[in-house]
Amino acid sequence: MHKKKVAVLVGSLRKGSYNRMMAKAMTALAPEMLEMKIVEIDDLPLYNPDLDDANLPESWARFRKEIAACDAVLFVTPEYNRSLPAGLKNALDVGSRPYGKSVWNDKPGGVVSVSTSALGGFGANHHLRQSAVFLNIPMMQQPEAYIGKAADIFDDAGNIKSEDTQKFVQHFIDAYARWVKAHTA
Repeated sequence: MHKKKVAVLVGSLRKGSYNRMMAKAMTALAPEMLEMKIVEIDDLPLYNPDLDDANLPESWARFRKEIAACDAVLFVTPEYNRSLPAGLKNALDVGSRPYGKSVWNDKPGGVVSVSTSALGGFGANHHLRQSAVFLNIPMMQQPEAYIGKAADIFDDAGNIKSEDTQKFVQHFIDAYARWVKAHTA
């Protein structure tokens, strides 16, 4: 079976991020058909159309190339002020421009929101889905993944402690693999 390349975007830029821990846990649990790779977003200057000409930042070119080379995209994000983090929104903007050359088009997507709050990043999850509609990223609808109380999920090594959480994450990543398979050639 042909492996599907999945770009994993982590919305938190924080060292020791629970979202990065979750992205790594999901990568470890992913079915063999998925080749998952975290694509870094922390070096992307804020999107400015003036830079799309002769002043194209090297990090934008690198980012667009990495996303274009993938079959699918998985977002793992915290919630900041009931929305997605600025760095992740900026990555969406950088990848969607210049107009008509979006690297996101038709890549099957999924989103997991991870938060220290009990709501599990519900607002970020749904704001990201709203942008995905315009970017033509067909997003997996079910199962939804709002993972709250993130400070209690991982041990000191970054492993998921709870068997129930581990089962849920496995269920999500297995469903995502089926979504990717159904929406790619």
